[in-house]
Amino acid sequence: MIETPLEFQSDGTTCRGVLYTPDADSKGLPCVVMAHGFGLTHASGLAPFKEAFCNAGYAVFAFDYRHFGDSGGQPRQTLSPRKEVADWLSALNFARQLDRVDGSRICLWGTSFSGGLVIATAAKDGNVQCTISQCPMMDGLASLLGVVGYAGLMQAMRLTWHGTVDWLRRGLGMSPRYIASAGRPGELGMMTAEDCHEGYVPLLADNASNYVAAGVSYAIPLFRPIRLASKVACPALVLICDHDTVAPASSAVKAAQRMPNAEVKHYPVGHFDVYRGEALDQSIEDQLDFLARFFKQIGARSD
Repeated sequence: MIETPLEFQSDGTTCRGVLYTPDADSKGLPCVVMAHGFGLTHASGLAPFKEAFCNAGYAVFAFDYRHFGDSGGQPRQTLSPRKEVADWLSALNFARQLDRVDGSRICLWGTSFSGGLVIATAAKDGNVQCTISQCPMMDGLASLLGVVGYAGLMQAMRLTWHGTVDWLRRGLGMSPRYIASAGRPGELGMMTAEDCHEGYVPLLADNASNYVAAGVSYAIPLFRPIRLASKVACPALVLICDHDTVAPASSAVKAAQRMPNAEVKHYPVGHFDVYRGEALDQSIEDQLDFLARFFKQIGARSD
């Protein structure tokens, strides 16, 4: 697998990523454009997916959002769904121009928070060939209500308080107020269900951190990709973890039902289990089957 560092511009900010190809002479390959979920970088636990796709003959362009990882943008660790959708659109248009990529055969791949981002991106772009959403966060409002369900109303109020302080600090030109992305039950964090800290922290790469600017607590309930799902007409694979404490499975099911060409796979596991063990192996197998079928169809239509 050949790795080529690349960078592109998104609203004037430099975003960085890596193009992975099966060999140095690859040309015109179908491509999977990939980024991670909430507060994570593409180096954080996605190697098995990259390797599987490359071994199957696909290119993979994996990137970091602005304000995170190897990409530019200040202040750091500030997450905006609107800006991340813009980064996806910029990455998609950049990938379409690469010599080693067939711009007419691109799949958007997202997991967790980015599983919803790819749906929003595909709906806005209108010309994506297919999407894969693994354990996707399809409804931020439902996710917030889930936090109330497992951590109580007081936790939601704490998040709102720290989010308000964060926005006030940034509005005054001060540094952000940070909170944990994933904490243990009872701690202050965006995700604090029993499996969150032990599931999230092992994924962290050297260029990723377990904290985020608290103002994102205002943005999450307003980010609802489920409302755009009906606009995603391309083939879409939705991989649902039935015991998901982070991204409610019911929202993913409803979003998939609104997509004209969605396929759904269910796994009897929690949100973070899909990154390891048998669930990981099965997820990759299902994704490779999906990509082989739909990229073959696209190739046949273009011959």
